[in-house]
Amino acid sequence: MHPQQHPVVSDDRPVDLPEFERVEPLSRDRVLRAALGLADARGIESVSMRRLGQELGVEAMSLYHHVSNKNDIRDGIVNIVLHEIEEPAADSDWRSALRQTALSSHEAFVRHRWACVEMLRLPTVRPVRLRWMETVPRTLREAGFSPELTHHAHHAVESYITGFTLWQLSMPFETQEELADIAGSALRDIPVDRYPYVVEHARQHMAPSTGDGRSEFEFGLDLVLDGLQRLREAK
Repeated sequence: MHPQQHPVVSDDRPVDLPEFERVEPLSRDRVLRAALGLADARGIESVSMRRLGQELGVEAMSLYHHVSNKNDIRDGIVNIVLHEIEEPAADSDWRSALRQTALSSHEAFVRHRWACVEMLRLPTVRPVRLRWMETVPRTLREAGFSPELTHHAHHAVESYITGFTLWQLSMPFETQEELADIAGSALRDIPVDRYPYVVEHARQHMAPSTGDGRSEFEFGLDLVLDGLQRLREAK
């Protein structure tokens, strides 16, 4: 056989190509998934066309067949994160439904630490975001909340999710053990006679949890939902 000739396949069976030739074709989904991994590992600012090209083993210019620009990529990976959030379940009571979707939102934003800020930065109203904006007030309205109370309740739940998440992610620690170490170091510099309750609070961070197992996020979320329930019952 001439060196440049290709083998002839006599039937419809796939040719058994060498491993190096079986490359997953480039697609929008593959580009966005690579960008998501890069953002999770190194931060959203690390996502660039050049860096993505390196990650995927292609020239950066070839990415433009699948994404428009860097903002399109950022918008696309935020969209992926928003799809991870559970919508309020139609077959649950309003409180359980909103509680679960709030927990799911918080967990998604903690998994992808850049996503909450990026969602607020980009002005795009995505279809997945519109579903949240529709299902949350629908859940409340169908549970008997008035239009006015639904308006305030929606903002209260959403602002709590966003505010707590941004506060948590801004902290200089990621684990309870790191927090306990920071609290222990701080205690050495705080005069207990002047700031007894600050010291008490710091020591609580160092002690094993004796609560009911709820996270700090859940504790505050339940306060919000309890308050909304009281307002609904008092109408």
